Amino acid sequence: MFLGKHSSTLDKYNRLSTPVRFREELSSSIYISQGFDRNLLVLTRVAFQEIYRSVASLNIADPVARVLLRLILGTAHEVRMDNNGYLTIPDELKEFAGLHGTIWLVGQGDYFEIWSTELWENQEAQLKDAETNSSRFSKLTVATR
Repeated sequence: MFLGKHSSTLDKYNRLSTPVRFREELSSSIYISQGFDRNLLVLTRVAFQEIYRSVASLNIADPVARVLLRLILGTAHEVRMDNNGYLTIPDELKEFAGLHGTIWLVGQGDYFEIWSTELWENQEAQLKDAETNSSRFSKLTVATR
């Protein structure tokens, strides 16, 4: 399971080092695609296949479904982690997410996100706004059982 937030550095070859805990979850095939918030999604083969099954079942006559397919599948790249735990980010995804220098890897359970420092700081400000979060999440059901 991918948990927590971890800083990393994107080198001149668009490579980033993954945390040791994340490496244990990553198989030989890793999928990276655009996220929904100007970030990147990094998925294991199993997680990517689940998302694929879900979006592939949508009605392609629906224009919203087609945009979602393009967003997730049309921007996806299959990559491999090298023996030292480095992932190489494709140029187009690096540009989309504005990645350079220090970046953030944020665990989301079955996948993790990659954020630029600037955009992650904006997210953290929202996450730390307890008053807004109380009203924002009040309609959701979050339960342990």
